[in-house]
Amino acid sequence: MTSIRPLEARWLSLSVRRLTDQEGQKLQQIVRRSSTSSVRYRRAMMLLTSAGGNRVPMIAQLVQADEGTVRDAIHRFNEIGLACLNPRWAGGRSPPAQPWRRGLRRPDGRHPPHQARPALHPRSIRKLAAYLRKVHGRIIRVGLETLRCLLLRRGITFQRTKTWKESPDPDRDAKLDRIEQVLDRFPDRVFAFDEFGPLGMRLTAGSCWVKQGKPDRLPATYRRTHGVTYFPGCYSVGDHLWGINHRRKGTANTLTALKSIRATRPDGAPIYIILDNLSAHTGADVRRWAEKNKVELCFTPTYASWANPIEAHFGPLRQFTLANSNHRSHPAQTRVLHAYLHWRNANARHPDVLAAQRRERARIRSEKGIRWGGRPFAAAA
Repeated sequence: MTSIRPLEARWLSLSVRRLTDQEGQKLQQIVRRSSTSSVRYRRAMMLLTSAGGNRVPMIAQLVQADEGTVRDAIHRFNEIGLACLNPRWAGGRSPPAQPWRRGLRRPDGRHPPHQARPALHPRSIRKLAAYLRKVHGRIIRVGLETLRCLLLRRGITFQRTKTWKESPDPDRDAKLDRIEQVLDRFPDRVFAFDEFGPLGMRLTAGSCWVKQGKPDRLPATYRRTHGVTYFPGCYSVGDHLWGINHRRKGTANTLTALKSIRATRPDGAPIYIILDNLSAHTGADVRRWAEKNKVELCFTPTYASWANPIEAHFGPLRQFTLANSNHRSHPAQTRVLHAYLHWRNANARHPDVLAAQRRERARIRSEKGIRWGGRPFAAAA
């Protein structure tokens, strides 16, 4: 039996550092919605899947990328964080410096709009240009578009304040430690469970190959006259995904899904199931069944569902079954969903299918010429 050399073992065990709540929620949002560029989507898939305990070769097969690309993504994230998601497009030569640009900063380095009048908080390019005409008794005339481009090159854009939820769970670190431990020690006996949905009957926009010209405009509606369904997804860390649709969430449906997971190991060996703290997952019936059948329930911390390995696989599930769809009924939608699951599990490692899936996921724009982006990492003082 050949042994793995230390260098090879280090490459195989490469993974992202422990995510913060903000980072995990942002990656989960990008993967679930998939409404961003293909570059950010695929990199978020790599990072979230790595955080779920998957090895580099499996991640490369999932996103149809080279293993070196996955390693670069992980190393880059460990260095500069979420800034590694942003592509950096090559630009032209920077224009020569203009004398009037010195007026954008005071001698002490502070921005004049923040220090002058509250009304001049940079909510308007026009107000900033008007302020520059009067600053320090000098007349600085600059066009609005030139001023906007200058601020953009300095990394200044108009943004809204964003909020996120920090996990108040007192056992947050202990729960994350346990999840990482079972993923590392028992990868063949670790499973993940979560609900995907709600799934309603309405037109969903997407991308596809059509004749050149204006895309079709589809009528949108937010009325769910057929009700909704939920897909309780079960995922084996060995890269197998399955589940069945139900009309509602509940303890009975949760037990049915957990029993299907238990049935995959008829040898009776202890198994570990990672799931969130939904009330339907933490009931007394579920706990009694788990204790009786040698099942350890590894709950994710509050507001940290991103730690569940199945989250990284709900993005492709939504993209291939819901995007650009117009299902007429829930049975029709369910047939498409299960057809995707059958295709995914049967052909996950076929080279031709991997190549076709890679072209499909890169549908937004070509990745030719893309370089790693992000602002330079500022060392802590």
